[in-house]
Amino acid sequence: MRTALVTGSLIVTALLPQGHPPLPARLTDTGGGSQLITAVAPAPGSTTGRLTWWDRRAGHWYEAGSAPARFGANGLTEGATRTQGTNTTPTGLYALPYAFGIRRAPAGTEYRYRRVTDRSWWCQDNRSAAYNRWVEPLPADCAPGEAEHLVTYEKQYAHALVIAFNYDRPVRGRGAGIFLHVDGKGATAGCVSVPARAMREILRWANPRRRPHIAIGTESGALAVTRY
Repeated sequence: MRTALVTGSLIVTALLPQGHPPLPARLTDTGGGSQLITAVAPAPGSTTGRLTWWDRRAGHWYEAGSAPARFGANGLTEGATRTQGTNTTPTGLYALPYAFGIRRAPAGTEYRYRRVTDRSWWCQDNRSAAYNRWVEPLPADCAPGEAEHLVTYEKQYAHALVIAFNYDRPVRGRGAGIFLHVDGKGATAGCVSVPARAMREILRWANPRRRPHIAIGTESGALAVTRY
């Protein structure tokens, strides 16, 4: 049996296309860690695509999992020039600061995980000192109509990862509250979403010590994921 398996493996290897490195190996930057998530759409106007998570071992990238992904209702746009409120997903390479959710973290989650309560909000008010930040409770300078009450998104925010778009030094008017979260009914308002099972798998897989990042882009063209 062992001989048969080895022979079969050699046949499969021989049939694989040569000179076609895995996607992370073709990116300009992967964030310097040994884990990476790629979220790729066919074209800028696409609202669906594919999300894949990767491990780097012994100098090579290996696919760890994959799932269908959803993007903004108006497709994707360059993250560096995005405008808030456009329902577009920002392209680029981003860190993943922490995880959160309405439900408990999946067993095996190593990421810092913040539980959502009825006091949890994400401020998107450009006039607020808390712009693009989790706040508890909602501060006086952040209008309720310019913030997400996280607990109301029972399905989408069952489990999520913060995408550090416009996060470290927020630029007013560029956008706030971009996450990797569970699918809702359709396209997102600018986030990336995946089925619930995939989101749980990602949280069990992600290891903060391995500095995972997410690269978002299209298959080719001006917003190609390989640019990031």
